[in-house]
Amino acid sequence: MNQYDVAIIGSGPGGYVAAIRCAQLGMKTALIEKYATLGGTCLNVGCIPSKALLDSSHHYEDAVKHFEEHGIDIPGEIKVNLEQMIARKQGVVDQTTKGIEFLMDKNKIDVYHGIGSFKDATHINIAKEDGQETIEAKNIIIATGSKPSTLPFIKIDKERVITSTEALKLKEVPKHLIVIGGGVIGLELGQVYKRLGAEVTVVEFMDRIIPGMDGALSKELTKVMKKQKVQFNLSHKVKSVERKGDEVIVKADDKKGQEVTMTGDYCLVCVGRRPYTDGLNLEAAGVKMDDRGRVEVNAHLQTNVSNIYAIGDVIKGAMLAHKAEEEGTLVAELLAGQKPHIDYNLIPGVVYTWPEVAAVGKTEEQLKEEGVEYKVGQFPMRALGRSRASMDLDGFVKILADKKTDEVLGVHMIGARCADLITEGVTAMEFRASAEDISRMSHAHPTFAEAVKEAALAATDDRALHI
Repeated sequence: MNQYDVAIIGSGPGGYVAAIRCAQLGMKTALIEKYATLGGTCLNVGCIPSKALLDSSHHYEDAVKHFEEHGIDIPGEIKVNLEQMIARKQGVVDQTTKGIEFLMDKNKIDVYHGIGSFKDATHINIAKEDGQETIEAKNIIIATGSKPSTLPFIKIDKERVITSTEALKLKEVPKHLIVIGGGVIGLELGQVYKRLGAEVTVVEFMDRIIPGMDGALSKELTKVMKKQKVQFNLSHKVKSVERKGDEVIVKADDKKGQEVTMTGDYCLVCVGRRPYTDGLNLEAAGVKMDDRGRVEVNAHLQTNVSNIYAIGDVIKGAMLAHKAEEEGTLVAELLAGQKPHIDYNLIPGVVYTWPEVAAVGKTEEQLKEEGVEYKVGQFPMRALGRSRASMDLDGFVKILADKKTDEVLGVHMIGARCADLITEGVTAMEFRASAEDISRMSHAHPTFAEAVKEAALAATDDRALHI
């Protein structure tokens, strides 16, 4: 029987990063993955493939709508080759997952392909295609991630009523895509197919899209996407989804309780994700779960069984790849006797629509609820020379700072390249910077990042320079 210092079940961003860090710190490490490729949801059917399609569809939209204004004339009709678009996406995925295989080899991590389940607190059974194998590990990290959720009355047939997994490999552009859920995944994939020619209707139970983010971001993204001809049915409670041949009929009650019927050829169900613990046999190890099906952990991500840890989507908190990576690193360093730390308030959130939406720290709604006195500095992207040069005029940067100390409490932005810009906010807040600190830093001109400086100036005695 092979013996290890650490065994990790699940090879998504949390699992494979934990494996690398454990190996770097001198631990003999095993990684167990049920699928043929490494990388989990993120690399195979999540972050990476969705961004590949977002980029491809963005290029198409630019060619159709904006190239002429830039002085680029393309003779003949511009057409979508969806098959090639999907093939390119798969090529990006394949290259990325092979990169993880390389990293496992480089760090001398033993990879087992099969379904891992607990035999007891220190032994894992691995059901492989050619039989079963058992390994022993002093410490075990559960990193099995999440799966798309659905509603009890919706039958996902993976053909017309689909999840994000199927939406990444459609063979045709939908005529009318009905998206249930106005969160990150629904908006991103909805925008992909809207760009390619689909009619898109987003049905959301709450009174606004991206409900977990600052209200100003939600309002601005709604305005921009409506301009892009996406239809929103907010405050709508879906009560039935029925497929009839190639049609999908969705019925919902609006905020007045009146029934609304929508008919499309595809329905994308994006109502969140659930922790994935199926087949782990946690009972054999004595590991406890909470009432929402998540593995219970303490501040050190340790379960009630002292040598078993859990990270990522399978525990409480935001279901984000980069959050899982930080947790994987934290557990590895704890096992090595170090004293790492994660500030969960400073894990950024991003929506990869265009314009991109990104945020870190507290929202205005949270600060009001907590009774914190704060000030706001906001700067519109359209006031930047860089935005005018690239024709990316939508959006703004908003900085929330403590009214007395000027410490930055939250950074919220929507606009071009905000997924990259938000790191400036994270860095500033990690070092407990004030709005004035940011305002006194030199920002290259012309860049989108100047909006961060200007928002900081606006929060500092309302002295933005370019508005």
